[in-house]
Amino acid sequence: MQELLKEFLEIYAITLILTNEVKSSDCSAQNLVSNTMETTAWTKLITIMLILVSHQELFTESVEVGVNYGFLGNDLPNPTDAVKLLLDKRIPMVRIFEPKIEVLQALKGTSIGVSLGVKNQDLAYLASSQQATTDWINTYVTPFINDVTILFISVGNEVIPGENAQYLLPAIKNFYWSLDAANLWRLELTTVMSGSVLASTYPPSQAVITDQTMMDVLSFLYSKSEPIMVNVYPYFALNSDPSNINLDYALSNSKTPAFTDENLTYYGLFEAMFDSFSAAIAKVVGKDDMDIILSETGWPTAGGQFATVENARIYNNNFKNIALKGTPRYDRPFEAFIFALFNENQKPGQDEQNFGNFYPNMKPVYPLW
Repeated sequence: MQELLKEFLEIYAITLILTNEVKSSDCSAQNLVSNTMETTAWTKLITIMLILVSHQELFTESVEVGVNYGFLGNDLPNPTDAVKLLLDKRIPMVRIFEPKIEVLQALKGTSIGVSLGVKNQDLAYLASSQQATTDWINTYVTPFINDVTILFISVGNEVIPGENAQYLLPAIKNFYWSLDAANLWRLELTTVMSGSVLASTYPPSQAVITDQTMMDVLSFLYSKSEPIMVNVYPYFALNSDPSNINLDYALSNSKTPAFTDENLTYYGLFEAMFDSFSAAIAKVVGKDDMDIILSETGWPTAGGQFATVENARIYNNNFKNIALKGTPRYDRPFEAFIFALFNENQKPGQDEQNFGNFYPNMKPVYPLW
Protein backbone atom coordinates (compact mmCIF):
# COMPACT_ATOMS: atom_id res chain seq x y z
CA MET A 1 0.00 0.00 0.00
CA GLN A 2 2.93 2.37 0.66
CA GLU A 3 4.18 1.70 -2.90
CA LEU A 4 0.70 2.50 -4.22
CA LEU A 5 0.71 5.80 -2.37
CA LYS A 6 4.15 6.60 -3.78
CA GLU A 7 2.97 5.84 -7.30
CA PHE A 8 -0.13 7.99 -6.72
CA LEU A 9 2.02 10.99 -5.79
CA GLU A 10 4.40 10.44 -8.72
CA ILE A 11 1.59 10.18 -11.29
CA TYR A 12 -0.18 13.18 -9.76
CA ALA A 13 3.00 15.24 -10.19
CA ILE A 14 3.41 14.09 -13.80
CA THR A 15 -0.23 14.89 -14.54
CA LEU A 16 0.14 18.42 -13.22
CA ILE A 17 3.25 18.95 -15.36
CA LEU A 18 1.48 17.66 -18.48
CA THR A 19 -1.56 19.82 -17.77
CA ASN A 20 0.63 22.90 -17.49
CA GLU A 21 2.48 21.98 -20.70
CA VAL A 22 -0.79 21.65 -22.62
CA LYS A 23 -2.00 25.02 -21.39
CA SER A 24 1.22 26.74 -22.38
CA SER A 25 1.70 25.04 -25.79
CA ASP A 26 0.54 26.52 -29.15
CA CYS A 27 1.67 23.51 -31.22
CA SER A 28 -1.32 21.35 -32.21
CA ALA A 29 0.79 18.17 -32.71
CA GLN A 30 2.44 18.55 -29.32
CA ASN A 31 -0.94 19.41 -27.88
CA LEU A 32 -2.38 16.15 -29.22
CA VAL A 33 0.48 14.06 -27.79
CA SER A 34 0.33 15.85 -24.47
CA ASN A 35 -3.44 15.44 -24.33
CA THR A 36 -3.08 11.70 -24.90
CA MET A 37 -0.41 11.38 -22.23
CA GLU A 38 -2.46 13.51 -19.85
CA THR A 39 -5.56 11.35 -20.40
CA THR A 40 -3.53 8.19 -19.70
CA ALA A 41 -2.05 9.70 -16.55
CA TRP A 42 -5.44 10.89 -15.29
CA THR A 43 -6.96 7.46 -15.98
CA LYS A 44 -4.25 5.72 -13.96
CA LEU A 45 -4.50 8.35 -11.25
CA ILE A 46 -8.26 7.84 -10.88
CA THR A 47 -7.79 4.05 -10.81
CA ILE A 48 -5.27 4.29 -7.97
CA MET A 49 -7.56 6.71 -6.10
CA LEU A 50 -10.40 4.19 -6.32
CA ILE A 51 -8.15 1.42 -5.00
CA LEU A 52 -7.02 3.60 -2.11
CA VAL A 53 -10.59 4.54 -1.22
CA SER A 54 -11.69 0.90 -1.32
CA HIS A 55 -8.84 0.03 1.05
CA GLN A 56 -9.27 2.96 3.42
CA GLU A 57 -9.74 0.54 6.31
CA LEU A 58 -6.03 -0.26 6.03
CA PHE A 59 -5.32 3.27 7.20
CA THR A 60 -8.12 3.63 9.77
CA GLU A 61 -8.04 0.19 11.34
CA SER A 62 -4.45 -1.02 10.93
CA VAL A 63 -3.36 0.28 14.34
CA GLU A 64 -4.19 -2.24 17.05
CA VAL A 65 -3.94 -2.64 20.82
CA GLY A 66 -2.43 -5.84 22.13
CA VAL A 67 -1.26 -7.21 25.46
CA ASN A 68 1.97 -8.04 27.29
CA TYR A 69 2.40 -11.73 28.09
CA GLY A 70 4.69 -12.16 31.10
CA PHE A 71 5.90 -15.38 32.67
CA LEU A 72 6.61 -14.48 36.33
CA GLY A 73 4.06 -16.76 37.94
CA ASN A 74 3.97 -20.33 39.19
CA ASP A 75 0.30 -20.83 38.43
CA LEU A 76 0.08 -19.55 34.86
CA PRO A 77 -1.67 -21.53 32.10
CA ASN A 78 0.51 -23.28 29.54
CA PRO A 79 1.33 -21.34 26.35
CA THR A 80 -1.13 -23.33 24.22
CA ASP A 81 -4.02 -22.35 26.51
CA ALA A 82 -2.78 -18.76 26.75
CA VAL A 83 -2.71 -18.42 22.97
CA LYS A 84 -6.17 -19.95 22.74
CA LEU A 85 -7.34 -17.25 25.16
CA LEU A 86 -5.83 -14.58 22.93
CA LEU A 87 -7.68 -16.03 19.96
CA ASP A 88 -10.96 -16.43 21.84
CA LYS A 89 -10.84 -12.81 23.01
CA ARG A 90 -9.67 -11.58 19.60
CA ILE A 91 -6.61 -9.90 21.05
CA PRO A 92 -4.66 -9.02 17.89
CA MET A 93 -1.11 -8.59 19.21
CA VAL A 94 1.08 -9.95 22.00
CA ARG A 95 4.41 -8.79 23.37
CA ILE A 96 6.75 -11.29 24.98
CA PHE A 97 9.81 -10.11 26.88
CA GLU A 98 12.04 -12.99 25.83
CA PRO A 99 11.99 -15.53 23.02
CA LYS A 100 10.36 -18.57 24.59
CA ILE A 101 10.29 -21.42 22.08
CA GLU A 102 7.14 -22.98 23.56
CA VAL A 103 5.25 -19.69 23.17
CA LEU A 104 6.39 -19.27 19.57
CA GLN A 105 5.34 -22.85 18.88
CA ALA A 106 1.88 -22.14 20.32
CA LEU A 107 1.56 -19.02 18.13
CA LYS A 108 2.14 -20.96 14.92
CA GLY A 109 -0.70 -20.76 12.46
CA THR A 110 -2.38 -17.82 14.18
CA SER A 111 -2.66 -14.25 12.89
CA ILE A 112 -1.61 -12.77 16.22
CA GLY A 113 1.07 -10.12 15.75
CA VAL A 114 4.14 -10.64 17.94
CA SER A 115 6.67 -8.30 19.49
CA LEU A 116 9.65 -10.51 20.27
CA GLY A 117 11.88 -9.32 23.07
CA VAL A 118 15.64 -9.62 23.55
CA LYS A 119 16.74 -9.99 27.18
CA ASN A 120 18.88 -7.22 28.66
CA GLN A 121 21.40 -9.72 30.01
CA ASP A 122 22.07 -10.98 26.47
CA LEU A 123 23.04 -7.60 25.06
CA ALA A 124 26.77 -7.78 25.82
CA TYR A 125 27.12 -10.97 23.78
CA LEU A 126 24.83 -9.74 20.99
CA ALA A 127 26.84 -6.51 20.74
CA SER A 128 30.08 -8.45 20.27
CA SER A 129 29.53 -9.45 16.63
CA GLN A 130 27.01 -9.65 13.81
CA GLN A 131 27.38 -13.43 13.95
CA ALA A 132 25.91 -13.34 17.46
CA THR A 133 22.74 -11.63 16.29
CA THR A 134 22.59 -13.85 13.20
CA ASP A 135 22.68 -16.92 15.46
CA TRP A 136 19.90 -15.41 17.61
CA ILE A 137 17.76 -14.81 14.53
CA ASN A 138 18.45 -18.30 13.22
CA THR A 139 17.28 -19.74 16.55
CA TYR A 140 14.25 -17.61 17.37
CA VAL A 141 13.06 -16.00 14.13
CA THR A 142 13.90 -17.98 11.00
CA PRO A 143 12.31 -21.28 12.15
CA PHE A 144 9.03 -19.49 12.88
CA ILE A 145 8.83 -16.66 10.37
CA ASN A 146 6.58 -18.51 7.93
CA ASP A 147 4.07 -19.56 10.62
CA VAL A 148 4.21 -16.78 13.22
CA THR A 149 3.37 -13.12 12.53
CA ILE A 150 6.48 -11.55 14.03
CA LEU A 151 6.15 -7.77 13.76
CA PHE A 152 8.85 -6.34 16.03
CA ILE A 153 12.23 -7.32 17.42
CA SER A 154 12.59 -5.32 20.63
CA VAL A 155 16.23 -5.16 21.69
CA GLY A 156 16.21 -4.83 25.47
CA ASN A 157 13.74 -3.22 27.86
CA GLU A 158 14.55 0.17 29.42
CA VAL A 159 18.28 -0.52 29.08
CA ILE A 160 19.31 3.13 29.41
CA PRO A 161 20.36 4.14 31.99
CA GLY A 162 21.89 0.94 33.32
CA GLU A 163 24.81 -1.44 33.31
CA ASN A 164 24.05 -2.68 29.78
CA ALA A 165 23.62 0.77 28.22
CA GLN A 166 26.95 0.63 26.35
CA TYR A 167 25.89 -2.55 24.55
CA LEU A 168 22.51 -1.38 23.31
CA LEU A 169 23.43 0.52 20.14
CA PRO A 170 26.05 -2.02 18.94
CA ALA A 171 23.50 -4.81 19.47
CA ILE A 172 20.81 -2.90 17.57
CA LYS A 173 23.21 -2.28 14.67
CA ASN A 174 24.17 -5.96 14.58
CA PHE A 175 20.50 -6.94 14.54
CA TYR A 176 19.78 -4.47 11.76
CA TRP A 177 22.44 -5.89 9.45
CA SER A 178 21.62 -9.49 10.37
CA LEU A 179 17.95 -8.96 9.54
CA ASP A 180 18.92 -7.27 6.29
CA ALA A 181 21.23 -10.14 5.34
CA ALA A 182 18.45 -12.64 6.08
CA ASN A 183 16.01 -10.64 3.92
CA LEU A 184 13.91 -9.97 7.01
CA TRP A 185 13.99 -6.20 6.61
CA ARG A 186 10.18 -6.09 6.90
CA LEU A 187 10.48 -6.84 10.64
CA GLU A 188 10.62 -3.63 12.64
CA LEU A 189 13.61 -3.20 14.94
CA THR A 190 13.25 -1.20 18.12
CA THR A 191 14.02 -0.89 21.82
CA VAL A 192 12.09 0.33 24.87
CA MET A 193 13.03 3.78 26.15
CA SER A 194 12.73 4.50 29.87
CA GLY A 195 11.08 7.65 31.16
CA SER A 196 14.12 8.19 33.36
CA VAL A 197 16.06 9.49 30.33
CA LEU A 198 13.75 12.52 30.18
CA ALA A 199 15.42 15.43 31.93
CA SER A 200 12.11 17.30 32.11
CA THR A 201 8.53 16.18 31.60
CA TYR A 202 6.30 19.19 32.35
CA PRO A 203 4.96 20.76 30.36
CA PRO A 204 5.35 18.15 27.60
CA SER A 205 6.79 20.65 25.11
CA GLN A 206 9.76 21.25 27.44
CA ALA A 207 10.76 17.60 27.70
CA VAL A 208 14.33 16.85 26.69
CA ILE A 209 16.69 13.89 26.52
CA THR A 210 20.23 14.57 27.70
CA ASP A 211 21.64 11.02 27.73
CA GLN A 212 23.98 10.85 24.71
CA THR A 213 23.72 7.08 24.34
CA MET A 214 19.93 7.28 24.15
CA MET A 215 20.20 10.09 21.65
CA ASP A 216 22.52 7.99 19.49
CA VAL A 217 20.10 5.04 19.63
CA LEU A 218 17.19 7.25 18.58
CA SER A 219 19.19 8.82 15.76
CA PHE A 220 20.17 5.42 14.38
CA LEU A 221 16.64 3.99 14.56
CA TYR A 222 15.20 7.11 12.95
CA SER A 223 17.78 7.02 10.14
CA LYS A 224 16.60 3.50 9.31
CA SER A 225 12.87 4.37 9.58
CA GLU A 226 12.52 2.18 12.66
CA PRO A 227 10.19 2.97 15.60
CA ILE A 228 10.87 3.49 19.29
CA MET A 229 8.91 1.91 22.14
CA VAL A 230 8.03 3.66 25.41
CA ASN A 231 6.47 2.58 28.71
CA VAL A 232 3.95 4.95 30.31
CA TYR A 233 2.38 4.31 33.73
CA PRO A 234 0.16 7.06 35.15
CA TYR A 235 -0.61 4.71 38.06
CA PHE A 236 2.94 4.94 39.40
CA ALA A 237 2.99 8.72 38.93
CA LEU A 238 -0.24 9.00 40.93
CA ASN A 239 1.08 6.67 43.61
CA SER A 240 4.21 8.75 44.05
CA ASP A 241 2.42 12.11 44.28
CA PRO A 242 -1.24 11.62 45.24
CA SER A 243 -1.56 15.06 46.83
CA ASN A 244 -0.86 16.82 43.52
CA ILE A 245 -2.36 14.42 40.97
CA ASN A 246 -6.11 14.04 40.62
CA LEU A 247 -7.44 10.47 40.28
CA ASP A 248 -9.70 11.27 37.30
CA TYR A 249 -6.77 12.98 35.59
CA ALA A 250 -4.62 9.88 36.12
CA LEU A 251 -7.40 7.63 34.80
CA SER A 252 -7.86 9.77 31.66
CA ASN A 253 -11.40 10.22 32.93
CA SER A 254 -11.50 13.98 33.49
CA LYS A 255 -14.16 16.06 31.72
CA THR A 256 -12.34 19.35 32.31
CA PRO A 257 -8.92 20.30 30.92
CA ALA A 258 -5.97 20.12 33.29
CA PHE A 259 -3.65 22.47 31.39
CA THR A 260 -2.74 23.86 27.98
CA ASP A 261 0.71 23.58 26.42
CA GLU A 262 1.51 25.30 23.11
CA ASN A 263 -2.22 25.55 22.33
CA LEU A 264 -2.68 21.82 23.03
CA THR A 265 -5.21 20.94 25.71
CA TYR A 266 -4.62 18.05 28.11
CA TYR A 267 -7.33 16.16 29.98
CA GLY A 268 -5.37 13.10 31.08
CA LEU A 269 -2.00 12.21 32.57
CA PHE A 270 -1.26 9.49 30.03
CA GLU A 271 -1.50 12.00 27.18
CA ALA A 272 0.84 14.39 28.98
CA MET A 273 3.40 11.67 29.75
CA PHE A 274 3.28 10.21 26.23
CA ASP A 275 3.62 13.65 24.65
CA SER A 276 6.66 14.36 26.81
CA PHE A 277 8.32 11.43 25.06
CA SER A 278 7.07 12.66 21.70
CA ALA A 279 8.40 16.20 22.18
CA ALA A 280 11.76 15.02 23.51
CA ILE A 281 12.24 12.50 20.68
CA ALA A 282 11.44 15.16 18.06
CA LYS A 283 14.19 17.38 19.48
CA VAL A 284 16.71 14.56 19.05
CA VAL A 285 15.82 13.44 15.52
CA GLY A 286 14.87 16.89 14.24
CA LYS A 287 11.29 16.08 13.19
CA ASP A 288 8.08 14.98 14.86
CA ASP A 289 7.41 12.00 12.59
CA MET A 290 9.23 9.16 14.36
CA ASP A 291 6.83 6.29 15.03
CA ILE A 292 6.25 5.65 18.73
CA ILE A 293 4.85 2.36 19.99
CA LEU A 294 3.41 2.13 23.49
CA SER A 295 5.09 -1.01 24.83
CA GLU A 296 3.52 -0.97 28.29
CA THR A 297 0.78 0.72 30.22
CA GLY A 298 -1.77 -0.60 32.68
CA TRP A 299 -3.37 -0.37 36.09
CA PRO A 300 -3.36 -2.87 38.97
CA THR A 301 -6.50 -4.20 40.64
CA ALA A 302 -5.04 -4.82 44.11
CA GLY A 303 -2.08 -3.98 46.30
CA GLY A 304 -2.32 -0.22 46.67
CA GLN A 305 -4.56 2.71 47.58
CA PHE A 306 -5.61 3.32 43.97
CA ALA A 307 -5.27 -0.29 42.80
CA THR A 308 -8.90 -1.33 42.36
CA VAL A 309 -10.79 -3.33 39.77
CA GLU A 310 -12.94 -0.32 38.89
CA ASN A 311 -9.97 2.00 38.41
CA ALA A 312 -8.22 -0.59 36.22
CA ARG A 313 -11.35 -1.07 34.14
CA ILE A 314 -11.78 2.66 33.60
CA TYR A 315 -8.13 3.34 32.84
CA ASN A 316 -7.51 0.53 30.37
CA ASN A 317 -10.75 1.06 28.48
CA ASN A 318 -10.02 4.79 28.24
CA PHE A 319 -6.49 4.03 27.11
CA LYS A 320 -7.66 1.83 24.25
CA ASN A 321 -9.66 4.77 22.92
CA ILE A 322 -6.65 7.09 23.20
CA ALA A 323 -4.41 4.67 21.27
CA LEU A 324 -6.89 4.52 18.41
CA LYS A 325 -7.05 8.31 18.01
CA GLY A 326 -3.73 9.68 19.27
CA THR A 327 -2.73 12.36 21.77
CA PRO A 328 -2.74 16.16 21.52
CA ARG A 329 0.85 16.30 20.24
CA TYR A 330 1.15 12.83 18.69
CA ASP A 331 -2.07 13.33 16.78
CA ARG A 332 -2.34 9.94 15.11
CA PRO A 333 -3.14 6.40 16.25
CA PHE A 334 -0.33 4.30 17.68
CA GLU A 335 0.17 0.60 18.27
CA ALA A 336 0.16 -0.38 21.91
CA PHE A 337 0.40 -3.24 24.40
CA ILE A 338 -1.50 -3.23 27.68
CA PHE A 339 0.20 -4.74 30.70
CA ALA A 340 -0.61 -7.53 31.30
CA LEU A 341 -2.33 -10.69 30.15
CA PHE A 342 -2.28 -12.45 33.55
CA ASN A 343 -1.71 -11.63 37.20
CA GLU A 344 1.83 -12.83 37.99
CA ASN A 345 2.42 -13.91 41.58
CA GLN A 346 6.21 -13.94 41.37
CA LYS A 347 6.63 -10.27 40.51
CA PRO A 348 7.92 -7.98 43.28
CA GLY A 349 5.31 -5.93 45.10
CA GLN A 350 1.66 -6.64 45.69
CA ASP A 351 0.41 -4.14 43.14
CA GLU A 352 2.81 -5.37 40.43
CA GLN A 353 1.40 -8.87 40.87
CA ASN A 354 -2.09 -7.65 40.00
CA PHE A 355 -1.84 -5.91 36.62
CA GLY A 356 -3.44 -8.83 34.80
CA ASN A 357 -6.49 -8.49 32.59
CA PHE A 358 -7.13 -12.15 33.39
CA TYR A 359 -6.63 -14.38 36.40
CA PRO A 360 -4.35 -17.38 35.88
CA ASN A 361 -7.50 -19.50 35.52
CA MET A 362 -8.17 -17.35 32.43
CA LYS A 363 -11.30 -15.71 33.83
CA PRO A 364 -11.45 -11.94 33.10
CA VAL A 365 -10.72 -9.63 36.01
CA TYR A 366 -12.98 -6.98 34.40
CA PRO A 367 -14.47 -6.33 30.95
CA LEU A 368 -11.81 -5.14 28.52
CA TRP A 369 -11.51 -7.52 25.55
